[in-house]
Amino acid sequence: MSTTTPQKFEFQAEIKQLLDIVIHSLYTEKEIFVRELVSNASDALEKLRHTQLTEKEIHDDLPLEITITTDETAKTITIQDYGIGMTRAELVQNLGTIAHSGSKQFLKALGEGGAKNSNLIGQFGVGFYSAFMVAKSVKVYSHSWKKEEPGHVWTSDGSGSYTVEEAADQRRGCKIVIELKDDCDEFAKDWRIKEILTRYSAFVGFPITLNGKKFETVQALWLRSKNEIKDEEYTEFYKFQAHAHDEPMLRLHFSADAPLAINALLFVPSENTERYGFARLEPSVALHCRKVLIDAKPKDLLPEWLRFLKGVVDSEDLPLNISRETMQDKALIEKLNKVITKRFLKLLDEEATQRPDAYVKFYGEFGLFLKEGAALDFTHKDQLVKLLRFESSLTEKTKTTSLADYVSRMGAEQKEIYFLVGKDRTAIESGPYLEGFKARNLEVLFCYEPVDEYVFNNVREFDGKKIIAADHGDVKLADIPQQGEALSEAEVKDLTKWLKETLGEQVAEVKSSDRLVDSPALATNADKFMSAHMRRMMKAMNKDGADTPTKVDLEINPRHAVIKKLATMRTTDADKAELVAEQLLDNTLIAAGMMEDPSRMLARLNKLLESV
Repeated sequence: MSTTTPQKFEFQAEIKQLLDIVIHSLYTEKEIFVRELVSNASDALEKLRHTQLTEKEIHDDLPLEITITTDETAKTITIQDYGIGMTRAELVQNLGTIAHSGSKQFLKALGEGGAKNSNLIGQFGVGFYSAFMVAKSVKVYSHSWKKEEPGHVWTSDGSGSYTVEEAADQRRGCKIVIELKDDCDEFAKDWRIKEILTRYSAFVGFPITLNGKKFETVQALWLRSKNEIKDEEYTEFYKFQAHAHDEPMLRLHFSADAPLAINALLFVPSENTERYGFARLEPSVALHCRKVLIDAKPKDLLPEWLRFLKGVVDSEDLPLNISRETMQDKALIEKLNKVITKRFLKLLDEEATQRPDAYVKFYGEFGLFLKEGAALDFTHKDQLVKLLRFESSLTEKTKTTSLADYVSRMGAEQKEIYFLVGKDRTAIESGPYLEGFKARNLEVLFCYEPVDEYVFNNVREFDGKKIIAADHGDVKLADIPQQGEALSEAEVKDLTKWLKETLGEQVAEVKSSDRLVDSPALATNADKFMSAHMRRMMKAMNKDGADTPTKVDLEINPRHAVIKKLATMRTTDADKAELVAEQLLDNTLIAAGMMEDPSRMLARLNKLLESV
């Protein structure tokens, strides 16, 4: 109830203009006003909590809580706190001057203690005015914590002026009553406000009551010490934050003071949904500033390959824009990115070293993301490559090895790391490309995913060793003693020349091979820039160049019975020798995964069978 005549104040011209910007342009979503007013209420309660430490005479013995009431009939929403409140002078100063930040002054007054307890987010002084996006009028009833001060009500419709008058029987703190515009009556609905609170204000550090019912806030676990948090609490938090039903596979909880003040709590889910054909994951690590949500899906906070992570990152140092919806300084976001990524990679390295079985489980689900990072993230490439795992010709089936372990087993004469891409272990071991390496006791990494070749082509080397495909045409292997009598150099020369003439444009080159042991021949890709596996990937994606006819280099084993018989047959039965030559080429194409049209081969096989 008013006890004095209202005193009217006019906003200055430039402030009218700024108020118009706040109401019509500053915020992208009208619902933000709830976040801003709840945040201001939380600030006011935090201020009173500090004030109670030094002041004995505090007006009203009230709980430190926030109450919200909606009225669909009257089209109003009321947000009340029992915080520090404002005097008449403070109402004029704080609400009559846009961008005057009472919270900022309060922090300054607290000095060092305030910096360490800065759970105060009203750093810009404009959040209150977001109410005018949805309001016909706004009334602020307030009573300071000082007993001797009377209560007041501040009233404005946002058109350029406001009034302040005394109001009797006011409780300590602030009560903001918003009369909603007709097209904003959704904000007078209980479910709508609950939805907004869940999205933006779930971690506010004070109790919130909505229409007489307690709103279940969630503890901001990332601000608590790891030593006092149980596994069950972490799991519960993960399920809330990630909207998940599973239990997290890994978690990372850390805080840092330099180069930025960071509190982070990150989780790795139990499954990678991208593996099962679901849509590409979106960033899911929410960015907070002092427990208030700034962006639920920030795109630049983490590298793209870490999109599987869930959780929260909170930083007090974010230089937000005036609406607290975006970040002004990209350089600082990049620092956040680097610090968090470095910490997560350190966690994975510890898992791989100290808990290898747990790491294998993680890698089975999320290894593709690490490969993506190794291929595309130049900043973290070295750390990521160390975390890659593959089966190899020296490991048991399903057992994997790292590149570092591979290098530790290399002989002094070996200068390159070799890999082969195939459908599975059986396909690689039954193919001709492994023979020469096994004969020389050279380890070969087995790659079962088409992306592996792309990764290695981008990584290129590890620990000073070049990484090269074992089926690459340029691979040179050391001479070793061979079993069986071989064709003479002259016979090999004549046969390779004849094969080149017979096979024509299908082959770029035919030569004797030093890598074959048990197989008669093999094909290597003549295109130095696109392997067979890369061609298949491009074809699947309908990329240009994927349909160009495949041209290969054919390597023959001069000790193999088939090759020696063919050398004789070309002079004794030329027609049949041509069929055998064509079939020999097709056999190598099948082994190399380069066979695209088998129809011609079937007709040829029938002819060969007729001649048996």
